[in-house]
Amino acid sequence: MTPKIVSTETIYEGWSKFSRVMIQTTGKPFKREIEDHGRAVVVLPYDPERRVAILVRLLRAPVLVAAGESSLLEAPAGLIDKEDPADAARREVMEEAGIRVTELEHIATVWTMPGISTERMDYYLAPFSQADRIAKGGGVAGENEDITVEEHPLADLWSWVRSSKLPDLKTLALVFALKDRHPELFD
Repeated sequence: MTPKIVSTETIYEGWSKFSRVMIQTTGKPFKREIEDHGRAVVVLPYDPERRVAILVRLLRAPVLVAAGESSLLEAPAGLIDKEDPADAARREVMEEAGIRVTELEHIATVWTMPGISTERMDYYLAPFSQADRIAKGGGVAGENEDITVEEHPLADLWSWVRSSKLPDLKTLALVFALKDRHPELFD
């Protein structure tokens, strides 16, 4: 039997939407809770000439709750606001890091947590130059992002990957992708 949704109930709707669905398969129907906050993008901006990448440090409430860590270092990321994923990627890099990116190298579109969330995320690499650093970054006023922009040598990022010191999965995947597609930047 093809699985079918028997019923859907909205449990909560705010920044995220939580639903409870009843699913029927060959056996007895069962319930699942689903988190939905929309599509998202993540971008690793890197300067191929200087061999550095831009990461952002910000509070992630789940990380604070689960591990007591007040911030997480990661590639710029955010939700898509009814726009093309590439446009959202450019917007997020500008808002969070103050960098104008024009060229985007699409890596993948993936389900981030398919056991609980409907989120699909587009992953990008984005080369930039010093001339593209045209704003301060730091996030959008009024969204409580309080973002710190950090520049790190690509060699350091690869060292963090090899020593299991890069805790954000999005960023980890993008560093692997950059190393795979542009290994010369890590020599």
